[in-house]
Amino acid sequence: MSKMPLLAIVGRPNVGKSTLFNRLVGRRRSIVTDEPGITRDRIYGRLEWGGRQLEVVDTGGLLPHDEDVIAQSILKQARTALQEAAQVLLVTNFREGVVPLDEELAHLLRPLGKPLALVVNKVDSPQQVAAAGEFHRLGIEPVFFISAEHSHNITEMLDVLFSQPHLRPGPEKALGEQASSDQETSNAAVAGPEEEIRVAIMGRPNVGKSTLLNNLCGKERAIVSPLPGTTRDSVDALVEREGQRFRLVDTAGIRRKGKTKLIAEKLSVVLARKHLEQSEVALLLIDAVEGITALDATIAGYAHDAGKSLVLVVNKWDLAKKTPDAAKRFEASVRRRAKFLEYAPVVFISALTGQRVTNLMQRVVEVARQRRRHITTGELNRFFQKLDIERATVPMSQRAKIFYATQTRWGPPTFVLFTNRRGRFHFGFERFLINRIREHFGFEGTPIRIEQRIKKGRSSAR
Repeated sequence: MSKMPLLAIVGRPNVGKSTLFNRLVGRRRSIVTDEPGITRDRIYGRLEWGGRQLEVVDTGGLLPHDEDVIAQSILKQARTALQEAAQVLLVTNFREGVVPLDEELAHLLRPLGKPLALVVNKVDSPQQVAAAGEFHRLGIEPVFFISAEHSHNITEMLDVLFSQPHLRPGPEKALGEQASSDQETSNAAVAGPEEEIRVAIMGRPNVGKSTLLNNLCGKERAIVSPLPGTTRDSVDALVEREGQRFRLVDTAGIRRKGKTKLIAEKLSVVLARKHLEQSEVALLLIDAVEGITALDATIAGYAHDAGKSLVLVVNKWDLAKKTPDAAKRFEASVRRRAKFLEYAPVVFISALTGQRVTNLMQRVVEVARQRRRHITTGELNRFFQKLDIERATVPMSQRAKIFYATQTRWGPPTFVLFTNRRGRFHFGFERFLINRIREHFGFEGTPIRIEQRIKKGRSSAR
């Protein structure tokens, strides 16, 4: 959906494409390790330079003649990026010199008719440039000798690239003006349906996260394979359905710690939780055939602890054995295994066939609205005035007198209660208050936070 020119980074495995991508976008968006073949999907980011902006896409290492299904899927993803690109950077590795695969990729890229530049990476000093003359025989100009890791010659490369007419995204706009505009947008109406909803798709490996993303995008945005752990980076996409925009992030499958061995897998789990922190709503995919597991409950706990709204998505429902009460029985098992998620709605879908996917996104919109809801102080205090605290099934000594209440934040909704007691409420009493708030005000799909403060001075208890 972006109208900015696209800069595509391509090359064979382990030449530093993801390091260069992270350097250009200014943050750790792609996973970087010494293991080859880490990046598999297309990873997008935004580059800002001299008051102008470009979109940048990182692609997986290209092995055109490898018949492996993952290698062919990576190649397909790279071709999509090349078709969209306004400028292509072919990245090579100075330390390894020109290898036959570099020559083959140069031969494949030239006929595309796209503006093409050669990036010789891992050149750490000016003295090494003289020894890198062999790269000119690839027949690609201009050539940039850089070190993405140490930011050597990155500035010079960007100055040249942004001087090209095909990378001029229209009238210049100062970054300060852009930041101001972005801030004004972020300060718009809190719960407007036209706002972008940030959604993280989470779950164990091979539960259908990438299939769901592709279904929502209407195209193959992420690589789908029966092999667990195919997605390593977090893949995001901006889509619009029924007038509502969603920023969807397909995160890597989260394994149990003892099962996570490769560095790339460990980093992918870290990034998955990082992207969860940046989202509003989490979709936890559960395998309908295997049922809910302890790991599913653990992943749901990550979202709950982070204060994210949550929808429990039972995927592959088309493959499950059907009985008249199958859905009811499955939901009951989910509630037993994850009792702390009684507020999260359960939706049964098939990401492969599209069954009930529209219903799922409608629930996401409603959960996001509930998350952003704000209760006025007057309405909240009238509710507490009528609240029968005697119903709380905790000892009298563990209850508190509530003098005053106010909602201080939304996303998740947070309520501050001024009471006659120091310290936190008894767990049972806090749960009682949260349940009564839900019964009266809703807040489906989102955790509720209660904060307690001591009321100073005299006041009659409400």
